Amino acid sequence: MSAKAPHRKRVKHFHRPGDVHELTFSCYRRMRLLTNDRWRRFLARAIDDATAAERFALVAFVFMPEHVHLLVLPTDAGCDAKAISRFLGAVKRPTSQKVKADLTQRASRLLERLTIRERPGRSVFRYWQEGPGYDRNLTGPETISAAIDYIHMNPVRRGLVKRIEQWKWSSARWYLSEGRHVDAELPRIDGLPAGWDAG
Repeated sequence: MSAKAPHRKRVKHFHRPGDVHELTFSCYRRMRLLTNDRWRRFLARAIDDATAAERFALVAFVFMPEHVHLLVLPTDAGCDAKAISRFLGAVKRPTSQKVKADLTQRASRLLERLTIRERPGRSVFRYWQEGPGYDRNLTGPETISAAIDYIHMNPVRRGLVKRIEQWKWSSARWYLSEGRHVDAELPRIDGLPAGWDAG
């Protein structure tokens, strides 16, 4: 009797013009794989490239040790649900490839732990948990403001820092300085367009 394949949670993306998407995805088996600044920089650059390619504005973000929260606003009037999937792929794939190359170059034993045998003769490297993660559509300034606050509070709630501005890997300092704080190691933050109001 063969074992059943594990059930994979499926997320159905949908998009309406003006929707902000709260995207959450995790490292493989929620391992703490985002504690290395070099790898966080890989992720930051992949987000920059993906937002440019798909014409998304990055509203807010936080990189936690084992997961990522992004708030993005598609700005192309022709955007559809497939653009969300493409965006996620454009963020996750290059990050995973660069991490794998880094581990290979250093002959790290972690490479073996993250290389999964899917079936005889086929192994794959897994940096991210399989599946699309979590996608929640947000509309209206109050809902979006609450989501931004929630994202920025993640490191404080976890006890990683005492104040949101102490966590480098988030957009909190950008918001606290009204867009004046720019850190070249972080992804480019757009915030919400001036006068934006969904709905």
